Amino acid sequence: MTSASPFNDFRNLLANLPPADQAAEARVRALFAKADKPKASLGRVEDIAAWLAAWSGQAPPAVRRPQVAIFAGNHGVTRHAISPRPVAATAKAVELCAAGGAAINQVCIANDLGLKVFDLALDVATGDITEEAALDERGCAATMAFGMEAVAGGADLLCLGDLGVGNSTVAAALCAALFGGAGIDWVGPGSGADAAMMARKAEAVDRALAFHGAGLGDPLEALRRVGGREFAAIAGAILAARMQKIPVLLDGFAATATAAVLHAANPAAIAHCLVASLSPEPGHARAIERLGLRPLLDLGVGHGEAVGAGFAAGLVKAAALTSSGMAAAVRT
Repeated sequence: MTSASPFNDFRNLLANLPPADQAAEARVRALFAKADKPKASLGRVEDIAAWLAAWSGQAPPAVRRPQVAIFAGNHGVTRHAISPRPVAATAKAVELCAAGGAAINQVCIANDLGLKVFDLALDVATGDITEEAALDERGCAATMAFGMEAVAGGADLLCLGDLGVGNSTVAAALCAALFGGAGIDWVGPGSGADAAMMARKAEAVDRALAFHGAGLGDPLEALRRVGGREFAAIAGAILAARMQKIPVLLDGFAATATAAVLHAANPAAIAHCLVASLSPEPGHARAIERLGLRPLLDLGVGHGEAVGAGFAAGLVKAAALTSSGMAAAVRT
């Protein structure tokens, strides 16, 4: 008699996701319609406020406890020289965040955002996806469960980002597994790869696709086989946020590739998520298009560590205040 799959709890969550609060969304749109302004004159700001209401259940919406969560992981596939940065750079970036000297620290100060950085066993790289699974099923499920802790403490807006040398190659492999295509269709320069390195990245993706084959047909299997710890943790955080009515901003290629995993399992699974910022990585734009999403910002930011989401959080906070302030004026 075999034991239950460690993924079963997540499959059950994906099959029983809470819906949007359509009444709250309608109230926000009605208040904008009643305001003393031209129809739809605030453009996408009105849509952002309505999205916040739909997924938080508050109308007008409010953002009082925004939280940035960054997940850091290392990857065995880096042994194929697919990144110009050494693996040790991941831990150094985490240390810089802890010391308050990273870009995201300054963005959090500017927009009054909380910040948590999660070190996901940086001293133990995942399996080399070209010849083995990144994680076993139990380890992947446990990391997803750990990622769910990102919502602890009562956040009302969750900004998700990543740190991980080599994870643009892993994101490309996930997207190729989910959407089809070859490595060359999904890889990009990442943190500064030249043409020869990009060719190695594409080859690594192709080798991973060939090695794992039909095993990539199930989205959660794809996550564990060609993903990584930060990807698994982000998946858990997205699901936990949905269950607790917390809207989510996704930063960068890795977080978007993770969202694609959940979307493949249930297309409704990422309705509470917005892509914060378009990165220069070409695969990111392709993934966003395949998911039918539209980034809030396009600043050419490819820095990682949730910087794009931090900037976008300022916009989301402003949209919430715009909605609540105009609603108050309508009621007086």
